[in-house]
Amino acid sequence: MSRTIYVGNLAQQTTRADLVEAFAPFGSVAAARVVNDPQTGLSRGFGFVEMGDGADRAVAALHGARLHGRALAVRDANPRTGDRPRPGCTHRAAPVGPR
Repeated sequence: MSRTIYVGNLAQQTTRADLVEAFAPFGSVAAARVVNDPQTGLSRGFGFVEMGDGADRAVAALHGARLHGRALAVRDANPRTGDRPRPGCTHRAAPVGPR
């Protein structure tokens, strides 16, 4: 079972490959992404990594570790809920299913 890990305080130049390289020594990385601002295309300073085995070790080892000169904030990601609008979203999603 894979877990999603939040990685915050990323430097502007941090890439998906940087996240994979940082997390790979702790286990297999299923996916990694840096979140970009949709209007500017610049990094919003955080991202997510999906890992199976080794996620606990990665969180413990990388929280506070430095990447591109910045101390990372690493923790389990909060589950995403569909009932709150995302930042920058100008509309609300229509409810799914019968009411």
